[in-house]
Amino acid sequence: MAVRAVRGAVQLERDEAGHMDERVSALLTAILERNGIDEDDLISVWFTATPDLRSGFPAAAARGLGIVDVPLICAQEMDVASAMPRVVRILAHVDSGLERSEITHVYLGAAAALRKDIAQ
Repeated sequence: MAVRAVRGAVQLERDEAGHMDERVSALLTAILERNGIDEDDLISVWFTATPDLRSGFPAAAARGLGIVDVPLICAQEMDVASAMPRVVRILAHVDSGLERSEITHVYLGAAAALRKDIAQ
């Protein structure tokens, strides 16, 4: 096993806590499923949100999925004028048997435009 980093992002349609929970849960679930990651494989998860998202904490979605004993932290993305609005990003550190090149980074919906080079 090696420590690997898995990235992902999703753009929200609106700044609403329930919508954020729904979209972030979908993103985190996709990251876990596409990489064969169990909760026990999670080391830590960083969530960032663009400054226009203020309705809730993205990490609350992970807690809602039952991920309760993994360190989670939320931070604000840099406020860049040309940045895509209403985006939540995830950087998960995991124990994995996958090679770095086998990791599937997940960018849902319009957020796929953020990293066309690695989005699956």
